[in-house]
Amino acid sequence: MADDGSRSAAAIAGARRIVLKVGSSLLVDSGTGAVDRTRLEGLTGHVADWMREGRQVLVVSSGAVALGARRLGTRGVGLEGKQASAAVGQSLLMAAWASAFAPHDRITAQILLTRDDTETRRRWLNARATVSALLDLGVVPVINENDTVATDEIRYGDNDRLAARVAQMIGADLLILLSDVDGLYSADPRTHPGAVHIPHVGALTPAIEAMATGPNAGAGMGTGGMTTKLMAARIAADAGCATLIAAGRSMETGVTFGTGTRSTLIEPATTVQAAYKQWIGGSLAPRGELVVDAGCADALLEGKSLLAVGLVSATGAFGKGDPVAILDPGGAEIARGLVRYDAGDLSKITGVRSADLAAALGYEGGPVVVHADDLALRRA
Repeated sequence: MADDGSRSAAAIAGARRIVLKVGSSLLVDSGTGAVDRTRLEGLTGHVADWMREGRQVLVVSSGAVALGARRLGTRGVGLEGKQASAAVGQSLLMAAWASAFAPHDRITAQILLTRDDTETRRRWLNARATVSALLDLGVVPVINENDTVATDEIRYGDNDRLAARVAQMIGADLLILLSDVDGLYSADPRTHPGAVHIPHVGALTPAIEAMATGPNAGAGMGTGGMTTKLMAARIAADAGCATLIAAGRSMETGVTFGTGTRSTLIEPATTVQAAYKQWIGGSLAPRGELVVDAGCADALLEGKSLLAVGLVSATGAFGKGDPVAILDPGGAEIARGLVRYDAGDLSKITGVRSADLAAALGYEGGPVVVHADDLALRRA
């Protein structure tokens, strides 16, 4: 495939879920400190087009601190000053996004996250469920770091890495990092006129990472840079998500990714599903054990979900969404998964047929105890 932008266009065309990260330097006019309405309208036009084509799009947006500082008449001093600016600016930022999406008949939703929300498993699961529900409703979630309450210990520090964690959380196919440069170069093109553009990265090697530099100090805002973008790309790649680094300034004119448009596409290191299964099977300590009958064990090994009727026993103090080990009748572990019932409710439906579940539980919970999508086999 040619490296003239066609790879980028193909990546967008093949994506089902896209995370679009937009930095402060693109949203906020450096001269006035106000929202750049022309650019924002151009960006939302692209997002609306992608959604009309059947894609789900989530926006990770910077800009709250910059907008709040303008309203307060200061850039803020220290952590408290930035938190105050964020508190004032976040509502301005969301109002700008809502106004820009309104002509496209798209509803926006605000989600503020800290590092704990994407690295603590239960909060991760809750955030994923909320975001997925919004996407399924055709809403555009607009995510930002919760700068008003975040301290240095729980901050991401830049929205590039936050966007990558969000892409990992929701199983995105593509992470788009809009920048003030049109991708990765062999050196900083602002200081090295002979730097060579890198349109395609098959793997993030030390040589590739050495090409990155810090933030654009001339823009006067933002905390990221090519270094953080490549760090984000590595997080995304390990989660099965491709990363596209592109210039956001051209999007206001309707220029999209295609022939003649420069950008850098970084390939994923695995698939989304494989990365998710690896996370379940290798990164989570089981909170309980479920023993299944022989027929259920065979079904699981064939890629089926674990149903209540095939459950023999359940031990452990686990809640809904917790990881559990799944054992065959002989006690051998055959899989790990995320359980859809807590230990108390599961004890009521062990071995119960699907038609009798509601009566046993007192509510309609469904027959699936562990869905095949949330199950990682230990052996074939």
